[in-house]
Formats: sequence, structure tokens, C-alpha cells
Amino acid sequence: MAAEASTIHASAVLVGPKAVLIRGPSGSGKSRLAWQLLDGAVPFARLVGDDRVYLEVRAGQLLVRPSPALAGLIEARGLGIRRLGHEPVAVVGLVMDLGSPDGERLQAPKAAQVALEGVILTRLAVAPGADPLPILLAFLGTEPAG
Repeated sequence: MAAEASTIHASAVLVGPKAVLIRGPSGSGKSRLAWQLLDGAVPFARLVGDDRVYLEVRAGQLLVRPSPALAGLIEARGLGIRRLGHEPVAVVGLVMDLGSPDGERLQAPKAAQVALEGVILTRLAVAPGADPLPILLAFLGTEPAG
């Protein structure tokens, strides 16, 4: 891992070709959303990291990696830590901010983007207490699993 990588408290799931970086305060549902994605909410999903991930820029793209100490581990609230197969690195394509006050309303165009490590990414803000899965599925154009 490059020395310029930074660590953040977030989860990341590879959904199709790019990762969804899930940020939010403790207890906002980051791991729960990751589990829902991994449990068939989308056609293809694979864990990158849960709780703490590393970000770095390569060739103008934001890469996300799991923390080595937590690689392949994800919290199942009420059940503890579970081990899953995981991706060692993925390109971030979307940032979801759970428990975000600006998720209460329709987002202004500038609120639909965020700069991380100098890379501009699409951002979805989810209001506190709102279910993020339908918002993500609508954005992705995916039908909910039946």
C-alpha cells in the first residue's frame, strides 16, 4: 500500500464494476447496508472492507482497500463478526453518506458530488433513520430482490 493512503471509518462493497463507499456515524447502518448488498439486493456484490478502509489515488481514480487487520471481516449486529471472501482493492464509483442532514431534501447539484483525496465522485446523502437500500437501488436502476 502506498504511503499516501489515508484511512477512514467506512464500509465498501464492490457492486458490479465499482465500489460503493458507505460512510456515516457509528450506528447509522453502514454494515447493515453492506450485508443487504452482499445478500442479493444487487446482481453482483462482494465485500471490500467493513468499519475501516484505506483510500488512495492511482491514475486519477480513487481506490479502496480493506484494513489488513479487518480484511474479510464484517459485523453482523447482534451476531458478531463474520468472515467473508473479499476483494483486496476496488475503484470507488459512488459515495453514500448515511445519517446525513442534507439527505432530508432533494439534493442541489453541488451536493450530488464530493471530493475525496482530490477525486470528484457522485454522492448520495441519506437522511438519518431513512432506509438507504431503496435509494441506492433507485440510483443504480436495479429492481429490489423479491
